[in-house]
Amino acid sequence: MVTIVWLKHNIDAPDVRVVDATWVLPSSVDTKSGREQYNDAHIPGAFFFDIDHIADPDHEMAHMLPDPILFSSRVRRLGLGDGNRIIVYDQNGFYASARVWWMFRAMGHKDVKVLDGGIAAWLEADGDTEDLPPVSIERHYTARKRADLVKNMTQMREQIEHSQFTVLDARGKGRFDGTEPDPRPNMLSGHIPGSQSVPATTFINEDGTLKSADKLKNFLGNHVSKQVIATCGSGVSAAIIALSLARLGNWDVALYDGSWTEWASNPDNPIATL
Repeated sequence: MVTIVWLKHNIDAPDVRVVDATWVLPSSVDTKSGREQYNDAHIPGAFFFDIDHIADPDHEMAHMLPDPILFSSRVRRLGLGDGNRIIVYDQNGFYASARVWWMFRAMGHKDVKVLDGGIAAWLEADGDTEDLPPVSIERHYTARKRADLVKNMTQMREQIEHSQFTVLDARGKGRFDGTEPDPRPNMLSGHIPGSQSVPATTFINEDGTLKSADKLKNFLGNHVSKQVIATCGSGVSAAIIALSLARLGNWDVALYDGSWTEWASNPDNPIATL
């Protein structure tokens, strides 16, 4: 994480690149899309990172992590390259900034941070905004995928049998328990057998900042030294679990990329409920 104060002091550094990762669920018909919000106003110099565009085009699930070649190709067109300090934020409370942070780390880029509080904190501190995208100069970007940070459905099935990892689910408790409907049409609610409910919303303060390490320990303290797989509805908010555990010192949390959308769409997969 970096603070607003840090970004204000470093935003003009030649190696700093700011990325706006705002993403909105397609079902949110009354909300502007991430691109529209970016076009209205963004932190000066910020590039727009579209998780639905920088994604695997051949997978039936949305915004799945692409292969390193495609990731490199699309990222360098944004002007992001080797040696950059990448600062990610979004305009709706960590919803996708943590996902983009995880994507860069999964591609081997270590120097990536999330702006604590996002654009709301930036505006609160009288930060300037602009509505035009910066001119991007293509740079060389080297992606080296960390397979240990990405899990697929086959690996999750093996997890049920062998329980080598702790699986933490970022969705709300009702969807996890199966007592509330899934927002996706015709999809069952419930959870992957053996997983635990840790709603991502509990990690975020009312002002949109991530909770302190001391407070995060109340929710995640038992998982700091464990091998963890994070999951959610479609692989976005699960990254908030990974980000929160990184704040506590566990930097190697994996993410089930297809998450509940993929799992529940396959009738052969077992579903647990309350």
